[in-house]
Amino acid sequence: MCGSSSIRSDLRSAQSDRRKMSVYDSTGAQKNTHKKKTLSQNALFGMGNPLLDISAVVDKDFLDKYGLKPNDQILAEEKHKALFDEIAKKSKVEYHAGGSTQNSVKIAQWMIQEPHKVATFFGCIGTDHFGEILKQKAAEAHVDAHYYEQSQEPTGTCAACITGDNRSLVANLAAANCYNKEKHLDVDSNWGLVEKARVYYIAGFFLTVSPESILKVAKHASDNNKIFGLNLSAPFISQFFKEPLMKVMPYVDIIFGNETEAATFAKEQSFETEDITEIARRVQLLPKVNKNRQRIVVFTQGSEDTVATVGDKVKRFPVLDIDQNDIVDTNGAGDAFVGGFLSELVQEKPLEECIRAGHYAANVIIRRVGCTFPEKPDFC
Repeated sequence: MCGSSSIRSDLRSAQSDRRKMSVYDSTGAQKNTHKKKTLSQNALFGMGNPLLDISAVVDKDFLDKYGLKPNDQILAEEKHKALFDEIAKKSKVEYHAGGSTQNSVKIAQWMIQEPHKVATFFGCIGTDHFGEILKQKAAEAHVDAHYYEQSQEPTGTCAACITGDNRSLVANLAAANCYNKEKHLDVDSNWGLVEKARVYYIAGFFLTVSPESILKVAKHASDNNKIFGLNLSAPFISQFFKEPLMKVMPYVDIIFGNETEAATFAKEQSFETEDITEIARRVQLLPKVNKNRQRIVVFTQGSEDTVATVGDKVKRFPVLDIDQNDIVDTNGAGDAFVGGFLSELVQEKPLEECIRAGHYAANVIIRRVGCTFPEKPDFC
């Protein structure tokens, strides 16, 4: 196995007349937030662990054969290796470009629609059949994916074994753990795509793979007064990857997480509080290199209000109402929220609009199986 393995504002007033400041421009320059900004390709950059999502309906015998529970999420062990090829042979098998960061940039691109390839994605895959399908699916989502391809490990996969209303997820990170900074990020043609971007987003999961790649991108964003976003991603990141997480934190302009991840981070940092508002305030005040941008902290709480720092205040933003019977799958909700948020952020919209878009995207995704969406969004 190469690489380390993963367990897997009132907006701040720009002027005293309280004109709304864009999240994008923390200098206080007035932005026209009513017109849709003309976007350039590669304006949004994401880097992370790419997985090919493979979903199919299976029976109880299939679950029993691989020792799976009907509703579960596990990392693949040796006994699961044959599962991925077997599920791929099922009738009506579906493939999607997945993995946390890739999901988010894919949803951002879906929200934006045109131009295509506003979103760039870097990650590692294998030189195999699943890798070819993943490249095809990323292209169909109009994401400009530039994968580091190697032959040591197969393309990362996540099998969704569906039985009735249940979904058993089995993830095999494989090649996703093999990203190589020197052989991919540092290559001039690839780094040129990084330099083209104005907004950067990386899920915390990638801290288990290539923290040096994250730092290089984060420092570039900070040095050039661009926006760098990071997600806490899972409690184990704050617990077991604390050192790389805190090395990148001074360069983070926007930090995302859910209530559980926020509480774990607070505990690991000895904040001595479980109050999510106070945690957000404390995270905002952690040391920061680029003083031109005040850090923004955004914590989602499932069906409860989203908490975000707005200037020197912490505000709550209600999520969209949804009938519990309409909720199909909440697994992609966090990725979807970030994707919606990024789609407005890259267009220089105010924080409130970014959060509203995040809530919309999450509301769409939880009504469907997997991190999938209709052909076009209905957001305005």
